[in-house]
Amino acid sequence: MRCPFCAHEDSQVKDSRPSEDGAAIRRRRQCEACGARFTTFERVQLRDLTVVKKDSKREPFERDKLARAIGHACRKREIDAAKIDRLVSGIQRQMETLGDEVKSSRIGEAVMAGLKSLDHVAYIRFASIYKDFSDPGDFAEIAERVEKEATPPDHDKLL
Repeated sequence: MRCPFCAHEDSQVKDSRPSEDGAAIRRRRQCEACGARFTTFERVQLRDLTVVKKDSKREPFERDKLARAIGHACRKREIDAAKIDRLVSGIQRQMETLGDEVKSSRIGEAVMAGLKSLDHVAYIRFASIYKDFSDPGDFAEIAERVEKEATPPDHDKLL
């Protein structure tokens, strides 16, 4: 592993342990040249994914890009970082099982579904970008829909 401080090619693993969610291995390393210590994470990757954009352009799947998008939607919400990381890992696994190429719309729908069960405000934030909201009515409509789905029916009215 290349040292992020001096770019030396070799480093020693000082400590290894599974990450909190068990989806990665956390390794503490020390550079053999400069002695600096740094942490790396090792994850299983089933296959190299290619994302097919709306305009038919193709680009490699980037886990960090997905995590950033979800992070923006969850900003200033009290959501545990481990839950966000599990959501990102789950979406990545789901996409890897679909084949070598996946449409960006498929990823967006998976994020929407995950955020809807995680946090309604984050869901609406993500939806506003993903669905390209153009006026306040779009926000009101989706907020109303989320509120209806989140509120259980009143059983007294049914009797």
